[in-house]
Amino acid sequence: MTKLRRVLLVDDYEADNFLNKMLLDNIGCAEQVDIALDGAQALRYLSTPIDGDYPRPELICLDINMPVMNGWEFLDAYAELPPEQSGGVVLMMLTTSKNPDDAKRAQAQPCVKEYTNKPLTQPVLEAFLQEHFPGRF
Repeated sequence: MTKLRRVLLVDDYEADNFLNKMLLDNIGCAEQVDIALDGAQALRYLSTPIDGDYPRPELICLDINMPVMNGWEFLDAYAELPPEQSGGVVLMMLTTSKNPDDAKRAQAQPCVKEYTNKPLTQPVLEAFLQEHFPGRF
């Protein structure tokens, strides 16, 4: 198994971040898991070089409803980032929303590869990793 170099969790609910990080750690699929508490914080993270390179996580797990900048606003701003900050990233939306319009809106976003309800479970995560990172898991 080749671990993901970096995963970014974007969610204002710290309990979800804790549980999702624990799940990622238990599966052992990521070398590093970083957390942003809203979309604006996530954009700063993506656009701030670390040791001369942008972090470019391979996976971003994104909540919809957050203060400061929600998931939809983040996706709009993310689409404007240059490839050296956004390229090669797979996005998964995690939400408590039961609104079918949210699911349709997510499916219309080319960068969103999965839309799933919280809580993230091991079977859902493992299937997602096998589909979007074939041969690595």
